[in-house]
Amino acid sequence: MYPNTLSPDSSYIRPSRRGKHKIFIGMAPGVGKTYRMLEEAHQLKKDGIDVVIGFLETHGRKDTALKALELEVIPRKVILHKNINLEEMDTDGIVSRFPQLVLVDELAHTNIPGSTREKRYQDVELILAAGIDVYSTVNIQHLESLNDLVAKITGVVVRERIPDLLLDEANAVVVIDVTPETLEERLREGKIYAPDKIEQSLENFFQRRNLIALRELALREVADTVEEEANTSISAGQVCNVHERVLVCVSTYPNSIQLLRRGARLTNYMNARLYTVFIADPERFLSKAESLHIDTCEKLCKEFAGEFIHVKSNSVPKTIAQVAANHHITQIVIGESQQPRWKRFFKRSFTQQLLELIRDQKIDLHIIGTEK
Repeated sequence: MYPNTLSPDSSYIRPSRRGKHKIFIGMAPGVGKTYRMLEEAHQLKKDGIDVVIGFLETHGRKDTALKALELEVIPRKVILHKNINLEEMDTDGIVSRFPQLVLVDELAHTNIPGSTREKRYQDVELILAAGIDVYSTVNIQHLESLNDLVAKITGVVVRERIPDLLLDEANAVVVIDVTPETLEERLREGKIYAPDKIEQSLENFFQRRNLIALRELALREVADTVEEEANTSISAGQVCNVHERVLVCVSTYPNSIQLLRRGARLTNYMNARLYTVFIADPERFLSKAESLHIDTCEKLCKEFAGEFIHVKSNSVPKTIAQVAANHHITQIVIGESQQPRWKRFFKRSFTQQLLELIRDQKIDLHIIGTEK
């Protein structure tokens, strides 16, 4: 983020640009997002970068509080709410101070009623628009699109949420990853919450199965972001695939059910996404039995949480290759050729044609032997 560092006594003239945003994301409280953010801030300060703390929430964690020492803190703004003085981040004060980098904890926080903006991420947007770089922290359960899924996994409805667009627009997203076992150990040692909250947390949000699922969500979300960024920045015609994606090619032959089940097992082994394609000949109608067979394939694909693609085309190999390119497929599953051997002797087989078409896409082809 800072290719050209400055010595502490160097003058700094900020170019007219939007600030850069780096988000530290984790699966749950206590993984070390704030600590890691502070570590990087100290290193940047040593390199001559003007770093300040805009808002820091230590939750009483001594290690985090100690790590914040020697960093300038922008005083919080006091807001009167129901005859009580409450504190919020002073966004105007940060913009007025105009540092190179500001640290902002808990991106999904909802501001006190009466604040200029409802959410802290809106304050961050204003800071970025002013040309100030921001480091921020957030947990995966605060993403808007994951709200229903997180509620289903944990039984907890998260009220404070941020738009997914913030992650998409961030200049960098760093996942702070620890194992569920390590997080449980930190919790029992009192490094996350006060002693009176430990057992309650372990029985609710911090159950092992919850942590495993949330960790996978965090890793997948960042992988999605990395893949999308890579595919928008690399040269035309090239693709960067972080996730495995399996495409099963079905036809009116009964063995398609067998192929689908094999493809589903493959997706489970690889923790991949499943796609199924049926390519219909535009010059002929399917019989009732064939239509029912394809409907069965589609239902089975959806039972495996896959996406079914129905295309009309005269060229099956070319269409499969095109579908594979469009969906960034990494594995293709087909059945062995149903073409008689004498025909294959005079003409390139379907498999040979497909192999030639996908050679540059770096796709693995699985040819499954099926019962006649």
